[in-house]
Amino acid sequence: MRRLLCIAMAALCLINAAAKEPVRPVNPNATPEARNLLASLYKSVEDGKIISGLHHNQLMMPNYVYDLDRIEEASGKTPMIWGGDLAWDAWQVVEIATREHRRGRIITIMWHVNRPFDRTPRVDFRRQTQGKFSDEQWKELMTEGSEMHSMWLEQVDSISTYLKTLKDRNIPVLWRPYHEMNGEWFWWGDRKGEDGFAKLWKMLYDRMVNHHHLDNLIWVWNANAPRVVPDDTAMAYKLYYPGHEYVDVLATDVYHNDWKQEHHDQLAELGEGKLIALGELGDLPTPEKLASMNKFAWFMVWTGFTHDRYNTIEELKDIFTLPNVVNFDNK
Repeated sequence: MRRLLCIAMAALCLINAAAKEPVRPVNPNATPEARNLLASLYKSVEDGKIISGLHHNQLMMPNYVYDLDRIEEASGKTPMIWGGDLAWDAWQVVEIATREHRRGRIITIMWHVNRPFDRTPRVDFRRQTQGKFSDEQWKELMTEGSEMHSMWLEQVDSISTYLKTLKDRNIPVLWRPYHEMNGEWFWWGDRKGEDGFAKLWKMLYDRMVNHHHLDNLIWVWNANAPRVVPDDTAMAYKLYYPGHEYVDVLATDVYHNDWKQEHHDQLAELGEGKLIALGELGDLPTPEKLASMNKFAWFMVWTGFTHDRYNTIEELKDIFTLPNVVNFDNK
C-alpha cells in the first residue's frame, strides 16, 4: 500500500509539473527572449491582467503624439505595448522598436504589405494593399516555381532583413502579418480552403522560420471581429485558421464600437487554450464589457482613435486606470 501511495504521489507531482510548464512557442528554436515574453503573457492572463498598447503609424506622426498626450492627460499612463508597421520606412520602425524595447516596452509589428508584383519604393495603401488580386493570380502565388511565387519570395526575403536586425539585437516581436484576413478589403483577404489564406500563412511561416531562422518572432494570427456590412464584411474566424502548430496567439480587431461577447468567446474556443488578444481597436469597450472578456492578453488602440469622436477623456481614463490594466508605468 505504501509503495502504491508513493507511486501515486510521484505521478501527481509529474502532472502538476507538466501543468505549470510554460507554453512553448510554435517555433521550437524560439529565442530565450521570445520564450520569456510568451510565458509572461500567459502569466499575465492567469493573474487577471490585460496589457495596454498603442499603434505608432509613421504616416500619422502628429496623431500618434496626440494619442500619447491624450492618454497621459486622461490617466497619467503610457501604453505598455508599442506597435509598428514595416510597410513604410522599415528601418525607422526597427530603430524606434529598438529604442522602445530598451526602455522596457513590448514590441508588436505588422505588415500592410503590397501585392507581390508591385514594384514601387513606397506602398500605395489604396491601390496596392487594398488592390485587386484575381483568383488566377492567387493560384499562381500558391504555385512554387511560378513567377508570382518568386516575386513573393523576394518580398518576404526583403522584409525579413529588418526582422533579423531585431533578432540580432535580442528583441522579441509579437509578429502579426497579413492581418484581418477574414475581411474582404485586403488583397490576401477572404481566401478560403486548403489553398487559401491558411496556405499563405504556412508559406510565410516556413520561409521566415526555416529559411531565415527568425526565431525572435511570436506568431500572432490576427483576424477581424466577424460582421456583416455591405462591402465591409468579415467572415467567421475558423474559415481562415492555419492550425495550432503555426500560431502562438489568436487576435481580433474591433472597430465601429462593435463589442460583442461572441468575438471573444469564439476566438477562445478556436484557440483551445492558446492566448487571445485585441490586435487593434478603435472605440474602447466599457470596463464592464472588458471585464467579461477576461481571456484577452492585450489591447492596442489604433493611431488617431483617442479623439473625442471615438473615445472621450473619461472613457480613456476608465480603461487605462483599471487596476488590472498593465501600463508602461506600472509594469
